[in-house]
Amino acid sequence: MDALQLVGLIAASAAVAGAARRTPVPAPLLLVAVGLIASYVPGVPAYHLDPHIVLPLLLPPLLHTAALDSSYLDLRANIRPVALLSVGYVLFATLAVGYLAYLFVPDLPLTAALVLGAVVAPPDAVAATAIARRLGLPSRITTILQGESLVNDATAITAYKVALAAAIGEGASWAGGIGEFALASLGGIGVGLVLMIPIHWLRTHLREALLQNTLSLLIPFIAYAAAEQVHASGVLAVVVVALYLGHHSSQVDFATRLQEEAVWKMVSFILESVVFALIGLQLAIVVEDLGEYGVGEALWYAAGVFVTVVVVRFVWVYPATFLPRMASRRIREREPDTTWTAPLVVGWAGMRGVVSLAIAFSIPLTTADGEAFPARNLVLFLTFTTVIGTLVVQGLTLPSLIRAVKLPGRDAYAETLAEAQAQSEASAAAERRLEALLADERNALPQPLADRLRTVLERRRNAVWERLGTVNEVTGESADDTYRRLAREMIAAERDVFVELRNRRRIDDEMMRTLLRRLDLEEAAAYREEA
Repeated sequence: MDALQLVGLIAASAAVAGAARRTPVPAPLLLVAVGLIASYVPGVPAYHLDPHIVLPLLLPPLLHTAALDSSYLDLRANIRPVALLSVGYVLFATLAVGYLAYLFVPDLPLTAALVLGAVVAPPDAVAATAIARRLGLPSRITTILQGESLVNDATAITAYKVALAAAIGEGASWAGGIGEFALASLGGIGVGLVLMIPIHWLRTHLREALLQNTLSLLIPFIAYAAAEQVHASGVLAVVVVALYLGHHSSQVDFATRLQEEAVWKMVSFILESVVFALIGLQLAIVVEDLGEYGVGEALWYAAGVFVTVVVVRFVWVYPATFLPRMASRRIREREPDTTWTAPLVVGWAGMRGVVSLAIAFSIPLTTADGEAFPARNLVLFLTFTTVIGTLVVQGLTLPSLIRAVKLPGRDAYAETLAEAQAQSEASAAAERRLEALLADERNALPQPLADRLRTVLERRRNAVWERLGTVNEVTGESADDTYRRLAREMIAAERDVFVELRNRRRIDDEMMRTLLRRLDLEEAAAYREEA
C-alpha cells in the first residue's frame, strides 16, 4: 500500500464516519457497508488486512483511548461480571464454537475448528458501547461492555496461540496452555504495573504540554511492545497503564489535559473509521481465496457458525448472570438487582470486529511439516462472515431491542442533582480558600477584583442548580445556558476585533495569536462546562 492509497483510505473513512453522524445508522455499520460495496468497485485498491500492522499499531491506541475513558472504580466494582465475560466467556466460546463447528462443517479438523473458535470468541464492543451511550443505557451495563472489550482480546489471543500450536503440529497440552495463559495474563499485568508509575511521574514532571502529549501518543506502543518482548500480553499492559493514567489524570497540567483530549479524540476517530472500513474491504479478498469451497456451500457453513456464536453467548451470559447471585448472598447484597432484560442486551451486544479478522489473517499458510494449513481459507471466510453478520444483524437491531425491552435508562435528573451537590461542595471549599488567601496581606487585591473572584465562584455554584430549575419560555434555555451563549457571542465579537486590528496592521500576527489563544481557552472552558 503506497502513501496515496493510505491517505485515500483515511480520507474516505473519515468522510463516511462524518456522514454517519447525520443518519440514524451507527458509524461502524455504515463504514462496513460502504467497505463491502467498495471492495468490488473497479479501481479501488485491494487493502489487505495485515495482522502485523493491526495488532501492534492499531490495537494499542484504540485500547488506550477506551481505557482512558473508562472508570477504574466502576470496573473494580463490576470485576466479577467483567471477568466472567472477558475471560470465562471467551474460553467457553472457543471450546463451544470450535467443537460445534467441527461437528457441523465436514472435513474440518478439530484443531482447526478450535482455532476458528478462538478467532471469533472476542466481541468488539466499540460499536456496542457507542450505541449504549447514544441510547442512554444504565452505566453498569456500559461499564461491563467496556470492561469486556478491554480484556477479552488478551484472552482470545492466548487461546488462539494454544489452539494454533496444536493445529500446526507444534504440540500443545492442557498444562502448557494454562502455563501460557498465566504467563500472558500475569506477565501483561506485571509489565503494566511496572510501567504505570514511572510513566505517570514523567508526565507530571514534563513542563511542556507539547512534550507531554508526544509522550501520551507513545505510551500505548511502549506498553504493548515491552510486554510482547517478554512474551506477555501487550493488550493487558496497555489497559493497566491507561487505567492508572486515566484515574490520576487530575494530577496532570490543565493544558496537557485539554490538548490530550483533543488529540486522542482525533486519533480514535481516524483509527476506528479506518478499522471498520477495512473490515468491509476484505470481502473480495476473502471470497477470492475460498479455493475449493463453493460460495453457496461456504455461506451455508457461515450461517451455522453465526447462529452458533450468537446462541453460545446467551448460553453463557444468562447462567453467569443469575447462578452466582443464587449461590452467594454476598453477591446479592453487594451488587444491584437485575432482571432478564439486562443479560438479554449484553448477550445481543456481542458483535465481533477487526481483532478477530486480524487474528484470522495471521494463521500461517503451512503446518510444521510443510503441509497446507487445513481449511485455512474456509476459516478466514467463516471469520469474515461472522464479523459482518454480528455487526449488521446485531448492530442494526440492538437499538430496537433496547427500546423494546424498555430497559431503564440513565436518570438525568439524579445525575444533574449529584453534579450540583458536588459543585456546591467544591465551590464552598474554594470560597474558604479564597478568603484565607485574601486575609494574607501578600495577596491584597482591589475590592472589584476580589469581588470578581467571588462572583465567578457563585456563578459556578449556581450554574448546575439552574439546569434543574425553570427555563426561558422563548428559547427553552436555562439561565446558565443563556449565560454561556452570550459569553460565546462576546468572545466572537472580541475575536473579530483582534483579526480586524491585525488586518489593519495595528497589531502583528504573533500578538493576535496570543490574544486569540486567551479567548480560545475561555471558550474551551465554557464548552467543557456545557458538555
